[in-house]
Amino acid sequence: MTKSLLEIPPENKPPYGQGFCPAILGNRNYRNAVAQATETSRMLIALERIDGCVARVDLEIFTPGSEYDANTLRFVERQIKGLIWAHGGSILYLSGPEILCMAIRSIYSKGGSRAYDANRMDVIYDDGFDIRIVPAGDVPEAKEQSVPIGGFLNGCRIGFDLGASDYKLSAVIDGEAVFTTEIPWNPSVQIDPEYHASRIAEGLKLAAKHLPRVDAIGGSAAGAYIDNLVKYASLFRSVPQDRFNETVRPMFRTLEKEWGVPFEMLNDGEVTALAGAMSLKKGSLLGIAMGSSEATGFVNGESRFTGNYNELAYVPVDFNPAAAIDPVAGDIGCGAQYFSQQAVAKLAPEAGFNFPEEMLFPERLKAVQAKANDGDLAALDIFTTIGIYLGYSLPHYKELYDFKNVLILGRVTSGRGGEVILEKTQEILDAVFPELAEEIELHVPDEQSRRVGQAVAAASLPRIEPVRGPGE
Repeated sequence: MTKSLLEIPPENKPPYGQGFCPAILGNRNYRNAVAQATETSRMLIALERIDGCVARVDLEIFTPGSEYDANTLRFVERQIKGLIWAHGGSILYLSGPEILCMAIRSIYSKGGSRAYDANRMDVIYDDGFDIRIVPAGDVPEAKEQSVPIGGFLNGCRIGFDLGASDYKLSAVIDGEAVFTTEIPWNPSVQIDPEYHASRIAEGLKLAAKHLPRVDAIGGSAAGAYIDNLVKYASLFRSVPQDRFNETVRPMFRTLEKEWGVPFEMLNDGEVTALAGAMSLKKGSLLGIAMGSSEATGFVNGESRFTGNYNELAYVPVDFNPAAAIDPVAGDIGCGAQYFSQQAVAKLAPEAGFNFPEEMLFPERLKAVQAKANDGDLAALDIFTTIGIYLGYSLPHYKELYDFKNVLILGRVTSGRGGEVILEKTQEILDAVFPELAEEIELHVPDEQSRRVGQAVAAASLPRIEPVRGPGE
């Protein structure tokens, strides 16, 4: 059998998960091999969103019929999957060898192996997922937008962040948090959407008690929110579809009407990036929050949003065919299994931790972090492994976004383990990708961003007309 061009182990092997084959090394190796080939073809790919924005990649590939046909199909399919989850879209344009285009169409069809990905785009953009095989001249050019969202601090505001295990709230007056709290909850297993609606409403009323008035409300949560409609959110995954459509989808529009003030709901990764830009006063920023999953967001050089989907939890970072399977997407090697509590739980047995099956991932994380804080080398190696994963994955993400700053945060990054993740990430960049190490600056939340926080950044989302202060 022909040796795979994509399964390239790193020289800097992680202590655990040693089958790791970084996507960036596989992609570079394939491209180098094609550059030396005598027969090559072009594959043009473009993904268009309903707002007219287009993400495009032009690939040089082996002409079909070579010994590397399987590598070529996987290389192209992984490129497309990266575009789908990083940028989002409902029309996929393909121009290239017909046999390859038809194979991709089959993979992303309703019965194909990537049906989940296509269906999610259908749900998000309400426009199906259309795959069009076209001549090269009909592939649309790349097009981006730059939308100012958030950073408005005037007036009396409520901000909230709906997490998987707690609900964070802030009451904010002219950018200063006068009240913050965390309310434990367990939303993902709840069948009745009234559970979610009543607790969110109670939290907003609690925050409002600490303000002389409420001028605006902003919120964040994992999932996709367009014009305050819930398109998809893991918090509501147990709600039956009919109840979801009836109650959950318009939930935040309902709250907007009830409160009668500007109300903005946004993906938590986006708000992470916004919080980082506000705190660091820097744009071209990719925010990565390692919590129950991998939440990501991006702001461009003007600290504006691009409308990208930014769900890097489902972007493949590992080309090992035996990589961990994501239980939601049914795919292997995706970021959520490498940069989250799931990653810690996956690696813990190699470090000698024997957790009972019923033990929840947050509790497993706490146990591993406690050992790491005490200097336990086996526990620290879990975070060394995650840092090596990230060091090889940031250059891969750089092919999807033009970022210069990376904000790394989330529960997984707390304590000594978080310090190790940052140290190892920087070591890999310096040793393996020195040209990028000079361009990418790593950041962790400083005291200001901790004080402002995710909920305060969410509070800054809605624009309101200037209002008088509480004492005026």
